[in-house]
Amino acid sequence: MSSIFLQALGSDFARLHPKLQRRFSVNVADGVACVGTGVMDRIWHAAFARPFLALGGTRNVLVPIAGRNVPFRIENYPYVDSYGRETVTFVRTFHLPGRQRRFDATMVYDHQRSRIVDYLGSHQHIATDLDFWADEHGGLVIRSGDHRLHERWLSCRVPELLAGTAEVRESYDDEAGRFRIQVTVVNRRFGPLFGYSGTFTADYVDVAENGVPASVMPRREEMRT
Repeated sequence: MSSIFLQALGSDFARLHPKLQRRFSVNVADGVACVGTGVMDRIWHAAFARPFLALGGTRNVLVPIAGRNVPFRIENYPYVDSYGRETVTFVRTFHLPGRQRRFDATMVYDHQRSRIVDYLGSHQHIATDLDFWADEHGGLVIRSGDHRLHERWLSCRVPELLAGTAEVRESYDDEAGRFRIQVTVVNRRFGPLFGYSGTFTADYVDVAENGVPASVMPRREEMRT
């Protein structure tokens, strides 16, 4: 079985740097996870966005605290969820002074629409479609689309006024021997809301031997996309 990222990228996958190809090849059949550790040079947010980030932070969506030289960990574990979908975790942990903050996401491949759906937060209550492509230097670009809110009986599109478009750029620096990542979230009306950038190295974990840690699993799984 190929990874959900290979399915999303198609022929573009071969244009990625070999280190990125390995990192985004994690899948259930191979039983290997990717765990990255490094430092975010900067985590920032717009002052006016702080209340919304604080609210999202209660369910591990975005990070409401700014900082520099912040130790960072990202855990990408493949597993099959309770609905039978191959899923990959994107659990990002920021070790800020005095407190640890998390930004959780889980990604599944929607075969009906031939694209990846990203569930944000510890309860998968926000779903967004993602577009993937390789840039001219072998880096990976991910951009979010419309957001849908799924909370108990409520299911609706998040208005553009309240939503942000996220762009993730990940590359591999051969000279430094590290992955580079830059994340920016922008509201179409109010401008930049939140972001972070830094570098990390990756280790590959045998899931068959070690299992998927309960700490990276969502507290609730959502079927609606």
